[in-house]
Amino acid sequence: MSTTTVRSPRTSPARRLLALAAATGLVLSACTAVEDEPETTPSEADAAEDTPEPDTDASSESDPAAESEDPDAGGEIAIGDGVTEEACPEGVNPDNGCIYLGVLSDLTEGPFAALAVPIVDAQRAYWAQVNADGGIAGFDVDIDTYTRDTKYQPAEHAAAYQQIEPNILALAHSLGTVNTESVLADMDANDIVAVPASWWSGYSFEENDMGLIMEFGYSYCVESMVGLDWFAENHGEISSVAAVGYPGDYGGDSAAGAQLWAEANGVADVTVVPTGPNQVTGGQDSVVAAVMAAQPDVVILAVGPAENAEIVGKLAAGGFTGRFLGSLPTWNPALLESAAAPALTALYNHMVPTEQWDGTSAAVEAMQASLDGEEPANGGYVIGWAMNYSMHALLQKAADSGDLTRAGLRAAVDGLEVDFDGMAEPITYGGNGAEVASSGLIIGTPNAEAPLGIETTNEFFHGSTFEGLDYTQACSASS
Repeated sequence: MSTTTVRSPRTSPARRLLALAAATGLVLSACTAVEDEPETTPSEADAAEDTPEPDTDASSESDPAAESEDPDAGGEIAIGDGVTEEACPEGVNPDNGCIYLGVLSDLTEGPFAALAVPIVDAQRAYWAQVNADGGIAGFDVDIDTYTRDTKYQPAEHAAAYQQIEPNILALAHSLGTVNTESVLADMDANDIVAVPASWWSGYSFEENDMGLIMEFGYSYCVESMVGLDWFAENHGEISSVAAVGYPGDYGGDSAAGAQLWAEANGVADVTVVPTGPNQVTGGQDSVVAAVMAAQPDVVILAVGPAENAEIVGKLAAGGFTGRFLGSLPTWNPALLESAAAPALTALYNHMVPTEQWDGTSAAVEAMQASLDGEEPANGGYVIGWAMNYSMHALLQKAADSGDLTRAGLRAAVDGLEVDFDGMAEPITYGGNGAEVASSGLIIGTPNAEAPLGIETTNEFFHGSTFEGLDYTQACSASS
């Protein structure tokens, strides 16, 4: 692994996107789409043959860089793997070099494809705007060349990672905790930083993520704790809780948060009901029976939208009078067209770590402008927009320090401050536990007249339980 240096133009850091910038005029190429019945995609080998590979020889054959001058003063920037002096294949600034970021996501047939596709579309729109604004320190950013479909399978994820790793600076998107963990040792060996599309509590501890994972928003564990605080404040005292979800980093982490909340608040009646996606379990009748037997005041759901609709709809039809708090991935506006819509509207609240399409921050205004104000298919676009701010800030910090190598990027994570332009709670990377964990929660209520079918509070709620917790380790195992 070697580095070279390139002369940086005089540029001022562009750390924020302006809401009324030229995003409205962008033409986004190669947008992803999910069909009702996804077509079979080419093999990764075929994809590799069809994908132009950047020429990285100029970076790899030079001697390691000496101390760089201040790039803001027109000095030099060290570059290495994943960064070229040559322009990006679809670059908008022909005199710029290129920063290649990888994307490993569920884009066709996996359980989260409907959410992941708009996540990637939002990322494309975001970086297209960055490039339209001049790029970063003389470089455009490319996330298309090394986007790969992993079908939410660890083996597919690992194979795709090995294919793109030699040619990327970092991962702009790695979907799934277990999937990401399948390549984490190699990421550590090669200084590959990643933004995750998952919210496991272990990411708040360097012993688990090796300081490579730039999480944003709260974990599923913290979400349950803060959500139950909100419920108690808005719906009355809680005497019993049920936690329903996929085992592991998602449902397991969510259930652990519910149990921690119960212990802290003197609630002894907690029912944990593991389940899986409908394509695995065949349905949620066993969950419905378990919850009906337990009769909790509130049910925490950490499932997918289809399971959410079935569980809430069948329980309501059976006379259940408790309420439901749904984790971030449980909602899709299409649920308001399902038979469960009346039950969801009456009994369900959605929990999210960021402002949604009806938010008021500068980041939300920029996001809306990227689609000319037209709503996306679902909240995946919101997630995709928010998750870019950390990587953007990291690239800018590394460029400002004169080191756009992988090692330079990894070193820049420690102490990096990101404010998300108000869309999510600010975070300072490099700490452990409560030092880095976010706890701000925004609550949504189903409403067919609201953007994306959810009317949100647009104010971050924190509660008291997490603040008093001795948060020194992950709430749950990742699998």
